[in-house]
Amino acid sequence: MPTDTETPTGAATLPAREHLPASVADRPVLDVVIPVHNEERDLGPCVRRVHAHLARTFPYGFRITVADNASTDRTPDIAAELARTVPGVRSVRLDQKGRGRALRAVWSASDAHVLAYMDVDLSTDLNALLPLVAPLISGHSDLAIGSRLAPSARVVRGPKREFVSRAYNLILRGSLAAGFSDAQCGFKAVRREVAQRLLPLVEDTGWFFDTEMLVLAERAGLRIHEVPVDWVDDPDSTVDIVRTAADDLKGVWRVGRALARGALPLDRLARPFGDDPRDGLIGGVPDGLARQLVGFCVVGAFSTLFYLALYALFRLGAGPQLANAAALLVAAVANTAANRRLTFGVRGRGGAVRHQAQGLVVFGIGLALTSGSLAALETATGNPSQATEVAVLIAANLAATLLRFLLLRAWVFPDRHAPSGRPWASPAAPSGPVTAPAGHGAAPAGYTPESSGGTAARSGREPAAPCGTATPSGRAAVPSGGVAARFGREADPFNGASAAHERGVVASWAPPPSSPPPPLPSSSVPPPTRPFAAGPHPNSTAQPSSTDQEEVR
Repeated sequence: MPTDTETPTGAATLPAREHLPASVADRPVLDVVIPVHNEERDLGPCVRRVHAHLARTFPYGFRITVADNASTDRTPDIAAELARTVPGVRSVRLDQKGRGRALRAVWSASDAHVLAYMDVDLSTDLNALLPLVAPLISGHSDLAIGSRLAPSARVVRGPKREFVSRAYNLILRGSLAAGFSDAQCGFKAVRREVAQRLLPLVEDTGWFFDTEMLVLAERAGLRIHEVPVDWVDDPDSTVDIVRTAADDLKGVWRVGRALARGALPLDRLARPFGDDPRDGLIGGVPDGLARQLVGFCVVGAFSTLFYLALYALFRLGAGPQLANAAALLVAAVANTAANRRLTFGVRGRGGAVRHQAQGLVVFGIGLALTSGSLAALETATGNPSQATEVAVLIAANLAATLLRFLLLRAWVFPDRHAPSGRPWASPAAPSGPVTAPAGHGAAPAGYTPESSGGTAARSGREPAAPCGTATPSGRAAVPSGGVAARFGREADPFNGASAAHERGVVASWAPPPSSPPPPLPSSSVPPPTRPFAAGPHPNSTAQPSSTDQEEVR
């Protein structure tokens, strides 16, 4: 798994997503966590059914972890027995209750590449498990969720739960601008490097854990994949709907307030430039210019209305020059704060005083323009009406808008991610030996794009061939200048027609993975049942064909 990269300013970011290799012998690819509390009746059948399904259908190494959070019945004993008798199963005991707490504890210490969880009642059809984790394995997405509200989902449940679920997700869309359709379906997965950055930001330890994790991931720009599921309600569920809904509403208020204040360091979850192919499609245009223009215009429109209201108010007891200066000063402070947060995406209180001071300089320019306009009006007409003054002020403010935007963008809030242009966005592949970025060690001796075969060689695929020739397997080579070759898109059996992986510079070198986290306290952790590589499970009678083996590779 790639380690963290750094932006040109030195801020740590998430590594570019890459397809996981097919032969991972040191650790499992998937860790399925089943959080339980007093589930002595359902735990045994659930674990055995999930294990049988994975052994039959999942082509990578896997592990099943039972996360018991403060059960008071026989659940801990059953979990320990399953860990002793079922290969690839382990149990973890927590002394405090809370699904979010259990998932945080297990996911934080897991060494698997992809971390998933499902409810013990198995209301979700297990045939959705492979589509859930496939986009994470292929490097297409950061998180994946099962959705009961997707158009093609098939759900069987009572009207009460249907109403509560739809109402809750409607609240999320209206209050937190959530773009995902189902926050509470107990069927989710996340890539390990994303979880390591995301989990410390999630405060909830109960049922709101899922929602908070998804909202923060979406606000940070991470990609969330949704899978329509077949879901049958468990009539014996012990979840207190009313209490859970109340706790969720409290969580919505807490997260919304933190986002509004900019108190969450979501920049920790940023992906490096070039991870999204759209980053390199347009050259010579500053990043985010269109979005910033729209945001600036919206903020400017509201600021102008605010300024005019203040001017009309101050004009009741002061002259035009004093009323204009006071109204413009208050509006300038509000405008700078709004543009700082909404237009240029600066969060937190760091540098706020300096930004306001620079904004006051911009305010001085606007004051000079508007005051000069008023002075010119008085000189020309002698005693203008208030309506004429307002019209002249509107024209003066519109004339200063362009200059104000340029000053805010270039001086007050400069682009922190690309202070010297976009040198890392060059589409040309490097030639000669490749040098690893500072802080990541050195590339292997003698490593060159030509000798290694580029990304294809690093991931176990065939080396590049000249356009119009055939590869060793008989496949026609793709022109090197095409979009697929540029961004590393190729056929992928787990992710439809194409999956975006091996992103970034074509011949970049991925440093070795960091040291594994400390092991979890568990009652029994048996050795894995097989090498964590592609192929059939030892307990399965199905044998893959040669075509299947090639596709898994």
